[in-house]
Amino acid sequence: MSQAFRKAFPLIRRETLQWFPGHMGKGLRQMQQKLKSVDCVIEIHDARIPFSGRNEDFRHTIRGIKPHILVMNKKDLIPPGSGAKIVERVQSSGECEHVLFTNCKDQKCEGIRRLLPLAKKLIVNSNRYNRSELSEYCIMIIGVPNVGKSSLVNILRNKHLHKRSSSPVGAVPGITRSVMNRIRISANPPIFVLDTPGILTPKVSDNETGLKLALCACLQDHLVGPLVVADYLLFRLNMEENYRYVEFMGLEKPNDNIIEVLAAGAKVIDKYQVVRTVMAERVTRPDFESSAAHFLKAFRKGEFGYVMLDKL
Repeated sequence: MSQAFRKAFPLIRRETLQWFPGHMGKGLRQMQQKLKSVDCVIEIHDARIPFSGRNEDFRHTIRGIKPHILVMNKKDLIPPGSGAKIVERVQSSGECEHVLFTNCKDQKCEGIRRLLPLAKKLIVNSNRYNRSELSEYCIMIIGVPNVGKSSLVNILRNKHLHKRSSSPVGAVPGITRSVMNRIRISANPPIFVLDTPGILTPKVSDNETGLKLALCACLQDHLVGPLVVADYLLFRLNMEENYRYVEFMGLEKPNDNIIEVLAAGAKVIDKYQVVRTVMAERVTRPDFESSAAHFLKAFRKGEFGYVMLDKL
């Protein structure tokens, strides 16, 4: 394809990317208060953005000296072979020695199978201080919004106790609002987890990081604007020469104009709006927001193939 596409994405207002609602501040304080009853911390993140958007404050405010496992979820959406590069970069930085890749929608996932035995091993070999006499273990699961924390709790509970879901899961970031009561996920030995609210850093470091978080649904679409997020998706797909969206959105060829792409997509899903012009005339136009939601949902489900949004 010889078409000329944008080389950079236009900056958006920085305040658009600041999202630290009151329940996040409250949740962070609750998590810190619970640390004395925690033996291990599992941090879960979206594997498509292994470095962008990770809350660096966790290193000082939550993890501390507790055994720490970094889980990269949604591994089914990243290119084969990228996992080794992520592990190398994380371990070389000295940030975390133990990195697992999971797909919380797959009951047979190897990373899920290895997670609890690894956590038990790290706890047994650690100094548990005030908890050394207890036979039960407690694990805190942390991460930014919508990366799969509640899904991980539920699949571990189902796998080890054969129990149904006990932690609410939703496609909208921010479903878990507070540090919940302990949830048992294993009987022998007794292991409990604390599901926690997704906590973003109070300030997103830069425009690109904020857009990546929004694209992976770690920020709610309406806070940035679904058309802006869809435009960033179009920009990234064209930059990677990934033109699978062309047929999906009902286009004849690649396009760099998000309005034209969404207009074609609205036709595919048959979504229109009746609006009034300045002359009070009623006209029918494409439903751009519904088309943008259709476009973004397809990306998040992996319809456009493997994606790695961070440079490795």
